[in-house]
Amino acid sequence: MRDNRKARTFVSCTAATLLLALPAHGGDIRANEVEKTYAISGKTGFALYESIGERGPRIGAGASSAIAVTNFDLKWGRDYRREGNDCVLAAARSFLTITYTLPKPAEKLPPDVAARWRVFIAGIRTHEAVHGKYIVDMAQDIYDTTVGFRQANDPNCKTIRQAIQVPLKAAFDRYKARNRAFEQSEMAAGGNIRQLILELVNGR
Repeated sequence: MRDNRKARTFVSCTAATLLLALPAHGGDIRANEVEKTYAISGKTGFALYESIGERGPRIGAGASSAIAVTNFDLKWGRDYRREGNDCVLAAARSFLTITYTLPKPAEKLPPDVAARWRVFIAGIRTHEAVHGKYIVDMAQDIYDTTVGFRQANDPNCKTIRQAIQVPLKAAFDRYKARNRAFEQSEMAAGGNIRQLILELVNGR
């Protein structure tokens, strides 16, 4: 079995800032979720899993493949306001897209393999949804720790833009640690992902 190599997930982030006049109710984080698939081949569970290893999304330097990946694009619209000689981040709104990439058999499967595949892909989809939830939670954390931020002696609202990078990075670091811990538990001996793989390939 090569589940320790293939059954990884990978998350990437791109971020940008939009300067907009925003209402104050932007803390309700909502994500636009997109699901993409990549084609795999095979008529047995083992062959399908081998195809995932060959065709799955590449991670790191490209030497290893993942069963599925969850990526996100998070942008913010922020309303900076001068208050006296200070600058306050008065409001913000997130623009979040989460993209899940999952395997999909290119051919119709034999009934017994199709049944095992349905269980497998449902489990993988559930796993990736947890990563998606963590992303939404991170965006909420960023909102909660930056909106209301006050920078003294910044009447032109320039220094504050760099200053809020500190709580923003802290929120992202908390997200990464949480994401990593979840992935390790799922991939540990007896973990959910390993069990899903075993159940898929055991019928060969």
